[in-house]
Amino acid sequence: MAFPQAFLDELVARNDIVDVVSSYVALAKKGGNYFGLCPFHNEKTGSFSVAQDKQLYYCFGCHHGGGVVNFVMEIENLSYPDAVRFLAKRAGMEVPEDGADREESRRRQRVLALNKDAARWFHQNLSRPGGAAVAAYLERRRIAKRTATNFGLGASLEGWDSLLNTMLDKGYTKADLLAAGLVVQNKQGRLYDKFRNRLMFPVIDVRGDVVAFGGRVLDKSEPKYMNTTETIVYSKRRNLYGINLAKKTKRPNFILCEGNIDVITLHQAGFDNAVASMGTALTVEQTRLLSRYTKELVLCYDNDTAGQLATQKNIDLLKNSEFSVRILQLPRRLAEGEYVKQDVDDFIKFQGPAAFEAVLSGSADQMEYRMDTVAAKYDLSDPEQKIAYCGEISQLIASLPNAVQREVYAGQAAETAGVSRQNMLLDVERARGKKRSQERRTLQKENLNVVAARQPKDRTLRYADPRSAMAEEGVIRLLLMDNALAESCGALAAEEFSAPFLGKLYQILLDGWSQDRPVTAASMAGLCTQEEMAHLTEVLHKPETAAHADRALADYIQVIKTSAKRRSGEQEADPLLAAVEKYKKQTKGNGGKRL
Repeated sequence: MAFPQAFLDELVARNDIVDVVSSYVALAKKGGNYFGLCPFHNEKTGSFSVAQDKQLYYCFGCHHGGGVVNFVMEIENLSYPDAVRFLAKRAGMEVPEDGADREESRRRQRVLALNKDAARWFHQNLSRPGGAAVAAYLERRRIAKRTATNFGLGASLEGWDSLLNTMLDKGYTKADLLAAGLVVQNKQGRLYDKFRNRLMFPVIDVRGDVVAFGGRVLDKSEPKYMNTTETIVYSKRRNLYGINLAKKTKRPNFILCEGNIDVITLHQAGFDNAVASMGTALTVEQTRLLSRYTKELVLCYDNDTAGQLATQKNIDLLKNSEFSVRILQLPRRLAEGEYVKQDVDDFIKFQGPAAFEAVLSGSADQMEYRMDTVAAKYDLSDPEQKIAYCGEISQLIASLPNAVQREVYAGQAAETAGVSRQNMLLDVERARGKKRSQERRTLQKENLNVVAARQPKDRTLRYADPRSAMAEEGVIRLLLMDNALAESCGALAAEEFSAPFLGKLYQILLDGWSQDRPVTAASMAGLCTQEEMAHLTEVLHKPETAAHADRALADYIQVIKTSAKRRSGEQEADPLLAAVEKYKKQTKGNGGKRL
């Protein structure tokens, strides 16, 4: 939506970015800016910067950036109009809206209201004849009525249109039901309930809104689980089942489980810090959500092959993050003389909460888990396999950045393999040396590619003419430092910019100056995509000085005009680009080696 610029300027002025960001991220002032751990990617050292003078944020690690509106869009998973409304409510401002955006907001609120009424209807079905089978299933699974109410569990009925007709009677339309993903339309155009004869799990976000549903069959039919598809209010990558309750926990960590029933069982047993991903592996967006509430995660998946693969995948995702990660491995249960696999629900049922608390307290850190996983692959009584184990475990330990950690875990690995601690440390340091040499070669190769080093991180914004784009960036920086410099840009047209995005920014700045309306970077959020705002923030973090700004601007303009003529065929090719292309051709013809 194109909100009036005067309104956006006031919105930004009333929502100081440091105040807003501080409600999500712990910031500390260093020099002229504020720094903290980035909420948009996992890190241990704070590379997230907030510039109060520019009203911008930027992460030097993941390159996310923008103004206060962009921050709210990312952190709250909101669209641009909804982020503006969020900030307007925060500042006590009334939002001027046009018809189209009022309609989008109305549809969003309509779907949320429909989901809430549907969840209430599903829950009420538990006490009706049509939901008796689901109620009996919950009783067999030892899920108390109080727990069922706490999670809003319910039952979808067996008929094809029970929910459809009930919600139509309440005044909702077929379009509302389709938008919420509660009904499906067949090829003949007939609508029918998506969820039928299932145990229903409403998915509730951190704001308490019912955004989606999951449904589980009671028999052996397929699919066993069914979930709401992506809708206007729901993205499975950005939500966690049980987060609305777990965010209130007093425990120091969160337990990440495999399924909805596991979460419910743990909460009922007193572990109110359990959550589960929405039918997918853990995502970066979900880790950002978790980072608001905890810095310690306990991975608790089933002890079968699929659970082990999920654990390893999540360990890789969380590697080098700000999270302290532990792994809870459930012991196998002895049944009829054999040890069988069990999930969280089984363990709580057969062993009880106290036993789970004991296992939770003794859960291994991620390095111990990974070392145990490697050791399990080899028969260490066989000399050849022992050598192979030492090679793999040395590579794993070499990846640790801390020398003390490497020494401690090398000692443990040496004891496991039955070799000397000294030899294991030698293998680890040898592997670390090879790893560092490879990293140096990679860095040297990247530094040789001059053009690539100048390119934006987002590939959709790649520069076709990097030399001109560097000058175009300089013009943007200078005009944002002093809008009045636009008076000296009369001879330069936006069409002469090689990068369309930078040309768009330039035109916005010129229009603002001609209308006697200063433009700030933060106020451009509604005119740029998230990727464009992130790149603009990165551009503004490059060095530029106001001293001799007129001379610098004239130099930039000359480079842009010369490059524009060259691209149109009026001038010879840029010697710098020609030299780079020649170098690339020579190295390609020589197997990638330097001549």
